[in-house]
Amino acid sequence: MIRIGLTGWGDHEDLYPDRTKAKDKLRLYGQYFSTVEVDSSFYAVQPRDRMARWAAETPDDFSFIVKAYQGMTGHLRGKPYFTSTSDMYKAFRESLEPVMEAGKMQAALFQYPPWFDCNRDNVNELREVRLRMEGIPCALEFRHRSWYEDGMRERTLAFLREQGWIHSVCDEPQAGSGSIPIVPQATDSEMTLVRMHGRNVSGWHQNGAPNWRETRYLYRYNKEELMEWKNYLEQLHEQSKEVHVIFNNNSGGDAAANAQMMMELLDIPVQPFPDRTADEEEDGPEQLELF
Repeated sequence: MIRIGLTGWGDHEDLYPDRTKAKDKLRLYGQYFSTVEVDSSFYAVQPRDRMARWAAETPDDFSFIVKAYQGMTGHLRGKPYFTSTSDMYKAFRESLEPVMEAGKMQAALFQYPPWFDCNRDNVNELREVRLRMEGIPCALEFRHRSWYEDGMRERTLAFLREQGWIHSVCDEPQAGSGSIPIVPQATDSEMTLVRMHGRNVSGWHQNGAPNWRETRYLYRYNKEELMEWKNYLEQLHEQSKEVHVIFNNNSGGDAAANAQMMMELLDIPVQPFPDRTADEEEDGPEQLELF
């Protein structure tokens, strides 16, 4: 099975009628897509009751990919919230329990930063993380090209298989050492994760710029690019029972439309998005009261 989804569910305006409340968006999201990446968990470990609510308001066959907290992947800048690494992992594991109990936990995603290169210390860190996350399916995404260059590609993939990591296959701008190539190889027979980041080369390394979040993932895939990925997905599906594809190119609101295009190319049934033009026409421009 190939499942298509998005990063988060709150910012995709195409999916919701005008004035949809935030608390209703996940329920509506589940009408269009069968998987989602929880991105808020990267910024803060989510409370158990919130995770339980999300699990309860999604369809029975829905699945979650939960991004690992930033303190676990070396992204955190500033004062740590947790007093110890053990406490941090304990809190994250406990937050996943309601989703696991509901049978909707697909994987925890460990995305490492561009400075996490291929060296012995980092390999040992990955071994330790996998031990701390024992019993929970985990996907691994690199952002440094060294994991796939200079004869390391096959060794990296073999390491992922040996340690039980799900390979996160990426489409992203080819912008030097801080980006990785497309490597359509599965390391887990049950699942492969694919993340579509867009191909905005100029915006990829703009961390710290005032509007970097608005430009980094600003990209809309065309049909030819998605056809290329259709072939990759079919290859990956031969290697894994499930392939979960997450569109993360939402700086300009393109992710939902691209996800729907991919579903159509794969002959996956599509639920039409709501007609938002009617709401806009009904509202009309605001009239100034001059007198």
